[in-house]
Amino acid sequence: MSTAEKFLQMGLAILLFVAVVAVVLLVAGRFKGRNGDRAVALAFLLPTALALGVGLVYPALRTIYFSFFDAQGQSFAGFDNYQQIFTDSDQLTVLRNTVLWVVITPFLATGIGLLYAILVDRAKFEKAAKALIFLPMAISFVGASIIWKFVYEYRPDQGSIKQIGLLNQLWTMVGGTPQQWLLNEPWNNLFLIIVMIWIQAGFAMTILSAAIKAIPDDITEAARLDGVGPIGMFRYITVPSIRPALVVVLTTIGIATLKVFDIVRTMTGGQFNTSVVANEFYSQTFSADNQGLGAALAVLLFVLVLPIVFYNIRQLRASEGR
Repeated sequence: MSTAEKFLQMGLAILLFVAVVAVVLLVAGRFKGRNGDRAVALAFLLPTALALGVGLVYPALRTIYFSFFDAQGQSFAGFDNYQQIFTDSDQLTVLRNTVLWVVITPFLATGIGLLYAILVDRAKFEKAAKALIFLPMAISFVGASIIWKFVYEYRPDQGSIKQIGLLNQLWTMVGGTPQQWLLNEPWNNLFLIIVMIWIQAGFAMTILSAAIKAIPDDITEAARLDGVGPIGMFRYITVPSIRPALVVVLTTIGIATLKVFDIVRTMTGGQFNTSVVANEFYSQTFSADNQGLGAALAVLLFVLVLPIVFYNIRQLRASEGR
């Protein structure tokens, strides 16, 4: 497809969007009163519901349907694809890695973000310090992965060859031999997880810092007058007061971690036993041409995310007193 054709398609898509909005506004403007409000709401909700149905519900149902078929999507295979996920050694490694990511990343990223938010709260250099740790959030996952590939870069320890990877340079300075950090199992998974923590700690710090600043001053002052020390202040005042924000941060980072793809794909391609569910779904569908297993992995990922989403919604409603 030529560039001109791509621009033409983009222009047609924009015109279609403008036409739909114009029709909705025209229809909504013809109704008055209480029934008019309902008509306006319906006029705006119908296109949204239609878009969700076409772009979300239908693909989800179709994915579930194909997860019960073979690699070519032609013969019915029942639960064979799901059985393979939980019995095949390679797929079990994928599940193990995913669990490792979900157990470590949200808690470490949230903990680092919380610690940082407390340490720089009301400090003279607060704005600069927060901007520094938030900066990785402005970088795409692929960009961050490329940066950390340079950090982990390996060169053989041969005479005058210099290490260009920061980690190997520091390691050789203290007398160690250069290591292939992204190849050595099982530590390579931990080095990939560090990249995700580096990115998400800034998000955690931003949300939790805002929550800490929202704690009423009279509560903290009363605690200080009662002789509560820094540790007691953190345990009995700060953490209970920002609990809803902590839940939101943990669950949001947990969902992002379950769906992690870019970091693994860019840094290792899922090789050396570093693949996770999202990357394996892509590999099986597009590289191995196993549509059935790829669809089953996509369904599994959807099922794993759902409980976290529901828990997050429940906690938000509880915090709002609903």
